[in-house]
Amino acid sequence: MFFVYIVECKDGSFYTGWTMDIHKRMAAHNAGKGAKYTRSRYPVALKYFEEAESKQEACKREYAIKKLSRLQKIALIRGIPDGTQTP
Repeated sequence: MFFVYIVECKDGSFYTGWTMDIHKRMAAHNAGKGAKYTRSRYPVALKYFEEAESKQEACKREYAIKKLSRLQKIALIRGIPDGTQTP
């Protein structure tokens, strides 16, 4: 199982990534051992995640989410339908 996720950093910015173990990944981010972007912005809070069936699907979805505007990401986090979901 693969997961695509959005975390909110302590500075209010969002980081999007993918992982096979969401709990382990959140622990890494919050220990300052996650992605380079979050190392200076932790602690982070998990705001959104979704499952993907393959690494390829997770990477593709991560890329699509990263291209969204901040407002679109907030809508996705809040569960507001905004056309960002892939079929």
